[in-house]
Amino acid sequence: MSDKRLMRTTIGGQALLEGIIMLGPEKSAIVVRRSDGGLEIKEEAISASSKNTFLTMPFIRGTVNLFRSMKRGIAALTYSAQFFDDGESEEEPGKIDKWLEEKFGSEKMERYSMSFALILGILIPIGLFILLPTLIAGILPLHTVQGSITKNLIEGIVRIIIFLGFLLSISKMKDIKRTFMYHGAEHKSIHCYESGKELTVENAQKFPRQHPRCGTSFLFVVMIISILLFSLVPWANPILRMLVRLLLLPVVIGISYEINRFAGRHDNWFTNILRAPGLWMQSFTTFEPDDSMVEVAIEALTRVIPFEQGADEW
Repeated sequence: MSDKRLMRTTIGGQALLEGIIMLGPEKSAIVVRRSDGGLEIKEEAISASSKNTFLTMPFIRGTVNLFRSMKRGIAALTYSAQFFDDGESEEEPGKIDKWLEEKFGSEKMERYSMSFALILGILIPIGLFILLPTLIAGILPLHTVQGSITKNLIEGIVRIIIFLGFLLSISKMKDIKRTFMYHGAEHKSIHCYESGKELTVENAQKFPRQHPRCGTSFLFVVMIISILLFSLVPWANPILRMLVRLLLLPVVIGISYEINRFAGRHDNWFTNILRAPGLWMQSFTTFEPDDSMVEVAIEALTRVIPFEQGADEW
């Protein structure tokens, strides 16, 4: 691979429990480090529905891709958890678990569990970062504040404080910190690939752990766009405000996705400004990985690079 080759790839990934999932244009690959030091690998082809013309249209693809990413990410996390050794002995399933498995069967139970996890994965962020700030703003003494724009901006500040506080809190947890180290390994491997250098641990470790097309950057853009868009909505009672924010959420995600995509495809002073807050936020969601983690990232990345050179170019 030539060192002169500079490109931006559509390949992206997600950190798991002791592993990484990489998604390429043709297939995905999960690589997990087992407790015995070996690698567990799972590859899957990308479904044809992912290339549906309507679902890939601007401002629609953002919400669709976010939903698919959450669904795929939860499934990958569940898979990686099978090989995660926390040092505790496994507990016997309870009576309710046994009854449910006998009633529905293990395969149906797994599907129900995945569906429940996906619903929680959607509801918790919405509740924590969209609805909770609205409720908090509703009990703040804002009756002396003039103008709905100012009140909505105050609510937006509350939203950002909750978001940053959440990231800072979970980054202190031991298992989450290791996951964030794998997150850094994912970024380093993609940086190395995009630079055209040979994909080795030594080469990848030279690159920064932050990456401009990271999901963390996308979430920060969502925060900012939500503040700007919600500020245009008249200030009403908390229930009505929550309803309006839920209805506007797909619009916020759609706009945020296109802005993040634009910033990732271009490199100038304007896009550098757009990327700067997201790159700063990655200080909370990425940590420097060790060599074994970078090895996992490279293994996952190598498996999703398309055979045809340039097929993954953004």
